[in-house]
Amino acid sequence: MQSKIRIEAIALREADNVATALRIPFGHKLALIDIPQGANIVKYGEVMGRATQVIPAGTHAHIHNIESLRGRGDLEGKGASHGV
Repeated sequence: MQSKIRIEAIALREADNVATALRIPFGHKLALIDIPQGANIVKYGEVMGRATQVIPAGTHAHIHNIESLRGRGDLEGKGASHGV
């Protein structure tokens, strides 16, 4: 009998520290490593936010513990990447 492999999340780049979850609502992420507070969140090889608290490996990473860097006028000209 052949066993089935169930994929729960996907990461596309080695630099990613979060993976996109496939079994919870669109855009939600799982931490691939322990992410310290203030660290950049990297998804698809791009910085898309900053951790507002420690995010332990394997836990849910979304708006409750990540601040977006998209559209942040206060970060313009400071080398901030745009978020996803």
